[in-house]
Amino acid sequence: MTVSRRTVLGGSVALAAATGITTGTSWPAAASSATSASSGSGRLVNLAHLDYLGDTVTPPATPGHSRYGSGPLGVLWTYADRRADGSYARIGGGPYDAATNTYGQGAFNTDDLTRAAVVYLRHFQARGDAHSRAAAYGLLRAVTYLQTVGGPNDGNVVLWMQPDGTLNPSAEPVELPDPSDSGPSYWLARTVWALGEGYAVFRRVDPGFAEFLKTRLELALRALERQVLVRYGQWNVVDGRRVPAWLIVAGADATSEAVLGLSAYVRAGGSPAARRALVRFAEAVGAMSAGDVREWPFRALLPWGESISFWHAWGAQMPTALASAATALGDRSLLIPAVGDTAGFTPLLLTAGGPDNGWLPVPADRTQIAYGVDARLQGLLSVGAAADRPGLRQVAAFVAAWYFGANRAGEAMYDPATGRTYDGISGDGVVNRNSGAESTIHGLLSMLALDESLAGEAQRLGAGAGAGAIQRSGLTVVEAETAQLSGGASVVTPPSAWTGESQWSNGSYVSLPAGATASWSIVSSASESRLVLPVVDLVADRRAGRSTWSSGGRRLGAIDHGSGGAQGVSAAPGALLPVTLSGLLAPGTDKVAVTSSGASVRVDALLLLPLVSSVRLGDATLLVSVDSHPRRVSVDGPAGAVAYAYTSTGALHSRRPLSAGALVVPGGFTVVRG
Repeated sequence: MTVSRRTVLGGSVALAAATGITTGTSWPAAASSATSASSGSGRLVNLAHLDYLGDTVTPPATPGHSRYGSGPLGVLWTYADRRADGSYARIGGGPYDAATNTYGQGAFNTDDLTRAAVVYLRHFQARGDAHSRAAAYGLLRAVTYLQTVGGPNDGNVVLWMQPDGTLNPSAEPVELPDPSDSGPSYWLARTVWALGEGYAVFRRVDPGFAEFLKTRLELALRALERQVLVRYGQWNVVDGRRVPAWLIVAGADATSEAVLGLSAYVRAGGSPAARRALVRFAEAVGAMSAGDVREWPFRALLPWGESISFWHAWGAQMPTALASAATALGDRSLLIPAVGDTAGFTPLLLTAGGPDNGWLPVPADRTQIAYGVDARLQGLLSVGAAADRPGLRQVAAFVAAWYFGANRAGEAMYDPATGRTYDGISGDGVVNRNSGAESTIHGLLSMLALDESLAGEAQRLGAGAGAGAIQRSGLTVVEAETAQLSGGASVVTPPSAWTGESQWSNGSYVSLPAGATASWSIVSSASESRLVLPVVDLVADRRAGRSTWSSGGRRLGAIDHGSGGAQGVSAAPGALLPVTLSGLLAPGTDKVAVTSSGASVRVDALLLLPLVSSVRLGDATLLVSVDSHPRRVSVDGPAGAVAYAYTSTGALHSRRPLSAGALVVPGGFTVVRG
């Protein structure tokens, strides 16, 4: 599974301080006047920082790589590290060697060039901005230069480029595939995204360049056909579940970004081969829907085709891709899993703590970054528009408020005056004030969407919550190792928390041999019944043990730990999964207990989920139901507030004054606002 370069390459602040690197120049000075006006226009989009990350380079002659036209290529520095005086230094990835002016990875990379091109393309479409058109043109020329033409790697893409334009196909640390153009990749998928949107824009303003982009997109498509789509119709088994084998790098996340480009290309009159690929890739993404209203992961589209126990926010653009494909293909069936993700999972994510980076399956990675926030926002807006679900637009305002202070830090993460988006917030609320390419890009993609609608509402919610006025009542985690143990039960700490497909929460679990017991003291809920979801290791062994769960002498349910499926292509035997018990944890209950029988079982944690969870930002409230009955909930709100109740598919159920109470329908959500 590919991880974000931000995760791999921490510590770049120290690198910048040590080297003092400020090499290169930003986009031409004319760019400043073209973009600074946006900061004073009442709009949120300001391209100044993205322009600052821009540069130009004339690469040396390289077999298999050629430039379109003449002149330098447009490129983009990977990172921007904040110095003590508040200025920013542009740097590349990996250790820097001053003697050779090279980085272990490189200065510029395809992942960021492609996505930055999409920003400029969309800005040009929205505003007719000549600078954005020129910037997109330069970046797309660089992207196509990075594509390999001819030989066994024909159509694939090199990831990294050094400051002088030299390609670095094998970076340090190693990224797979290695060399980076030796197979399908995230950067190949993102190249399809950029080329598809580029063709759709330039076919009207520069047909010659558009034709070139079409040629290169078809080249990339042929690479995907021989490397990925050749497996169309084949299914892998992952811990008993059938998963499509024709996802790009086994990722619905990577595939979704290719789908965005193919959708734009098909809408603009793309080839029959592109339409066929779009149909097949969209089918694969839609097949990753999992869970139900009460079952983990609560109708989310899972991003990784080799785990049924792992959801991550970054790059999870699956609902956006399905909405885009549904529109391009005229196939509304693709909206069904997209609606489940946006109307079901995303509201629960917000009440549980916001757009956290990873549920593995416990919400263990509490980092929040713009890449993940933007994916949630784009999904809500695009699915809401395609499926005619205006309620998703209301939920989108809660997501977008993150940029303006509705987050753990209580600070704005995007600055309209500079165009900077900070690199993220840690789980304990510490802001990373660097502002690299990825965060800048996805912050701006969000701002482009917000400038079309919701800008004022998102800012109002963010400002209202920035002073710490965020109130949440949602999913909570009880670590297994906090239990009182007896009968031979013990805490086990494996060498690594990562299992190969998921993660032991807090790095440990409890092993219970037959006849052992564990008892947890929990924080009781005064008014709300809760679902109990023990996170257990399910294995494909009918001789495995059982666990019986109770609370206050009342049986909650039992789990057969041998009910897992065949391992298949997953990296580890067994699946670490939350299992919803049939009984409810009653209000006021402060104990949960388990007894094992038959054989030893492993318990990682308990997830406790209120039947109605909530998040309040200032004077607006989002309520989410996993109840099987309608509920009327007492909620504080401003005078004249209205409660908008939506069904489990995001359709409007009712609109009533809050004075009558907030109705929440089974599996649905309700938005209360003035």
